[in-house]
Amino acid sequence: MKIPNQVLAFAGEQNLTVYKMFVDYWNHYRALNNMAKNVEYQQNTITPEGAVVPLTFSEKEEKLNAALKREILRVSGVQNFDQFSVETWANHPALKWATFAVISAIIDMILPETIIDSIGIYSDVRTIGWGDSAAFDVSPRDLFIVSKAGRSKRTTELHKQFKGQITVIPEPREMTVFVSLMKVLAGKESLADFVMKMVRSFETALAVDVYNAFYTAMDAIDSTATTGLLVAGYTQSEFVRLSQTVAAWNGGAKAVAIGTQRALASILPSNANYRYDFQSEYVKVGYLRDFQGTDIMVLPQVADWQTPFGLKLSDSRIWLVSPSSQKLIKVVLEGNVLSYTSDIYANANLVQTSTMIKSWGTAVATNAVAATIQL
Repeated sequence: MKIPNQVLAFAGEQNLTVYKMFVDYWNHYRALNNMAKNVEYQQNTITPEGAVVPLTFSEKEEKLNAALKREILRVSGVQNFDQFSVETWANHPALKWATFAVISAIIDMILPETIIDSIGIYSDVRTIGWGDSAAFDVSPRDLFIVSKAGRSKRTTELHKQFKGQITVIPEPREMTVFVSLMKVLAGKESLADFVMKMVRSFETALAVDVYNAFYTAMDAIDSTATTGLLVAGYTQSEFVRLSQTVAAWNGGAKAVAIGTQRALASILPSNANYRYDFQSEYVKVGYLRDFQGTDIMVLPQVADWQTPFGLKLSDSRIWLVSPSSQKLIKVVLEGNVLSYTSDIYANANLVQTSTMIKSWGTAVATNAVAATIQL
């Protein structure tokens, strides 16, 4: 498990248990909701009698909430919590600060890894410090020309290549939420569930930005169809040709076909006499995992919250990219999550708000070749 430097500096090596517990809790949630495959999480626990019993998600959430409460008390420096009522502690400024400081550290712990899982096949994710910008070098993919020469000729045409550079400057995004600190301290409201919803919100917003940058890059291919990297309509022959083209022009890096489950269902043999039964891979997952030597990977669909029940990813596109070559999209995460909390009596309805700020930037910076099939 990779621990971000800012989380390690905040918690210290001896206090990382609760943050690792949340990673386990997050992976368990994703597995239950089919948001990710092959994620590792604790499935069993050992009773005081030594018996191994299944560990349910609700039991894990209860233990995590207790651990979060202990971590908040540790960070705030409060040691005599049981000597006063919850109502008294709810006004403690250190407790309010510590609550959202711990939440910020958890988001910094989860966000990079979960983003890589969803967009990592075509995106390069980099973390930088506050106030920094990221520069990406883009090397020419062309080779030098080898000329036939006479035996008495000293040199031929001179060649030199120059790298390009793309700078990505992150921009802040804000999210304002409110939570009853009194209910959290009293155990009436699940802080674990609240933090998980915040992680999902940041993850979705970042994923949408990356998808938009990806679409922009691939639409540029669509507008220059003379390159041969755009095909209107799927055929087996053109699928193989584009796969070979992408691999060859990316230095031999193997091409991978990506798209939504609905789009990838179109990748089938041209011969209409194929047969598949109920136990076949196509029936079970809805698409072939490998076709004509090209791996096929599904992109998880994302809800388009600006359109009622709309979906963000196009079901009419199949893209061929080389993940092992230079990634198409560069993603930069700046610093850690910043948060500030209002006073409990600052609002007329006694709602306590907290604003989270996370900065990121996306850009197209690559020398790799990709192709599009329009269905």
